[in-house]
Formats: sequence, structure tokens, C-alpha cells
Amino acid sequence: MIDPKSFRLRFLAVTLFSFVLSAFLVAAAPSAKVVNVVAAENTYGDLVQQIASIHAHVLSVISDPNVDPHEYESNVDDARQIADADIIIENGGGYDDWMDKLMATTRNSKRTVIKTFDIAPNKLKENEHVWYNPDNVIVFSQKILEVLKQKDPADSAEFEANFAELKADILKLDTRLGDLKAKFDKTPIALTETIFLYQSDLIGLNVLTPWTFDKAIAEGNDPTPADAITAENQLTSRQAKVLVYNVQTVTSITTKLQDEAHILNIPVVPVSETMPPGEHYQSWMSKQLDVLEAALTQALKKNS
Repeated sequence: MIDPKSFRLRFLAVTLFSFVLSAFLVAAAPSAKVVNVVAAENTYGDLVQQIASIHAHVLSVISDPNVDPHEYESNVDDARQIADADIIIENGGGYDDWMDKLMATTRNSKRTVIKTFDIAPNKLKENEHVWYNPDNVIVFSQKILEVLKQKDPADSAEFEANFAELKADILKLDTRLGDLKAKFDKTPIALTETIFLYQSDLIGLNVLTPWTFDKAIAEGNDPTPADAITAENQLTSRQAKVLVYNVQTVTSITTKLQDEAHILNIPVVPVSETMPPGEHYQSWMSKQLDVLEAALTQALKKNS
């Protein structure tokens, strides 16, 4: 026969154990909070995802490196996602004005907007491509971290850890750029567009192409005939040892420069504005620098 007192004690013990276990599981379980984020470009979407991990749903509007970001045309689906977003991140500086137009069609007093151009500590003259400077990207990532912590305080510790890992990777890019400067400082090169000026400056490369030529191409305009002739002559005379070619801003003029470089066996280094699929920001930049280093090494061997 079961002793009633003993039964009650056992029942209380089991109940207390179940309560403690449930409390522990709730405390240990990951947060169910998911922050909705819309990024104008997948470079910024990737930074958010690396920091937020499973705690964010990220839509990157521009994610195809075969498309010129300047030519994006808005659609209803993107507008709907923007209307529901907790965080909007765009480049700004005139690069993606279409994003501001999309936001103007919706009202959401709770969303936070990050414009990276506005907070970039390092800017070049009339050059919106601020993500090509790794130090800028650390600042952007810090801002993303702060906003994520505001939107989802429960997962702040995870965000902090992810940011620390991302920052360490980006600092390696800084080191890499410094190493390239030590090897290739003042090497003359040609560009088809302004995007690479951020890194050519950090490496110390001597860009021969007229800035007005690169700026015209970046804005979708034809350069002056004089600038076009100068850019071509810098290749045909072999003054430029490498041609850095923006694969997303292609015109008959830039294609002609690329063809000239191939004919003359001058190395061509392709770069893009949009991060290729399957990459993270740091791996994308690192792989482009791998190609650049190989091209510069090849060029200098020919001239040694």
C-alpha cells in the first residue's frame, strides 16, 4: 500500500524538477525573434546575415553581378518587402536612389534606415563605391551590430561574437592590401571605371587613366574623345602594366580597351560592383586581390 505522505513528496519533487527543467530549456533555447531586413545590394545583405545569422531574414534587391546596379527598376514585390522591413540598408550617395523612391511609397515608423555612404569615414571624390575600402566596411558592420541589438536585444551576445569574427576577417584584408603595397607600390595601371580607386589608392598603384574618363563610364556617359584616346594610348604604348576592368559597366569603349589589352598580352583583372553568388564580402574581395596580385606579378616579370 502506497504511503500518502510519501506519494505527495514524490509528486512535489517531480513537479519541481519539471518546472526547473522547463525554465532551463526556455532560457537555453535560441530566441524566436527574426528581424526583417532589406538590403539594396547583396554586399550589405551579406554583412547583416553574417552578424545576425538565423535571427534575420534578409532580402538583397541587387544580387546579380551581371546586372548594372544603376539600371535597377523597382517592382511591387520589392516595395512590399520594404514596407514590412525592420531594417533598410542602402549605399546612398546617389548610388541607389531607387531605394529612397521605394521607401517613399510606404510608411513604417519602426524601421531603421542605414545609409552607408553617410557614415563612411573614407570617401574619394565623387565616388560612391565606399564598400571597396575595408575600413569603411568595419564601420558599416559596427552600425549594423548596434541596430540589430536594438531590434533584438535577446540575441545581442551572439551578434557581438559574430561581429568580432567578421571584423577579424576584414582586418586581414587590410593586412593583405598593405602587403600588396609593399610589393607593387607605384606600379602603373589602367582602369575602366572609378570603383577600384579605393583599393588602388590603398595599394599605392599609379592609375594612369584620366579620372574624367573613369567618372564618365561610371555615370553611364561617353568620355570625351581626348580622354578615350589617352586611355587607349596608355595601353598601346604599354605604359599601363595591368587593366582593371569593371564587368558590370561595359560599353563599346571599355570593351575596346579590354580587347587591346588582350592583343598586347597586358593582364586584365575583372572586378564587380555586386558580390558574386556563394561568396561573403571578405572572400569576394580576397579572390579579386588574388587575381590582381597574379596579374601584377606577371606584368613585372615581363619588365624585369
